[in-house]
Amino acid sequence: MKKLVVFILFCCSMHAGAQNNPLRLFGKDPIIHLENFDKQRVHWGYFLGFNFFDYKFDYKTVAPDIVVDRTTGFNVGLIGDLRLTQSFHLRFEPGLYYTQRNLTYPLLTRESDRKREVPATYIHFPLLLKFSALRTGNIRPYLVGGFSSTLNLSSNAKSLDDNKQGRFRVKRMTNNYEVGFGIDLYLEYFKFSPSIRGVFGMGNELIPDADPNSPWTGNVSSMQTRAVLINFAFH
Repeated sequence: MKKLVVFILFCCSMHAGAQNNPLRLFGKDPIIHLENFDKQRVHWGYFLGFNFFDYKFDYKTVAPDIVVDRTTGFNVGLIGDLRLTQSFHLRFEPGLYYTQRNLTYPLLTRESDRKREVPATYIHFPLLLKFSALRTGNIRPYLVGGFSSTLNLSSNAKSLDDNKQGRFRVKRMTNNYEVGFGIDLYLEYFKFSPSIRGVFGMGNELIPDADPNSPWTGNVSSMQTRAVLINFAFH
């Protein structure tokens, strides 16, 4: 993931350095690039990025928290943008998200019982409303928010095994709301848009074990996704 970020920043710096004076891109008197780009009714793009997925647990009784070890995942997807007004755009950003969360149960003594790996391959369907500030030179900041549905291809919701057999089960479909911000940078041949967005699950994703007193799920009343998405979009 670090290599991806370094590569994208390197490409942008090389593009700027190709100009006689880099300040002409974003300085006091910049060369205006893609002046009519945002006047298009519809435009398309794609994004690459990385993610940090977590779980928020609510418990039935007071007990030590389940520890979530977050890993860095990878995002890739497409962008469809519909211009509504000068400042508002409707966006659909279907994407593929790879991630994994590792859970630790502090009250369990056996190592095989204490650890649970929860890998996930998500197909993510967000419908977002984008509000953009006025463009200044080749820079235009924006806010974005909306709702999304997520299909977990790695879900084992239909499995008859549960944590007693070492299988942690989660639901196949979840719904979320999302909020974030970003910056549109207008380069000579394309628009580059780094952004950061929070994802907040709205429903309980946990499938409880068959035993109502299960040490893994018996005390959990709700488990919801929390995530940070960092995307680099190209239009």
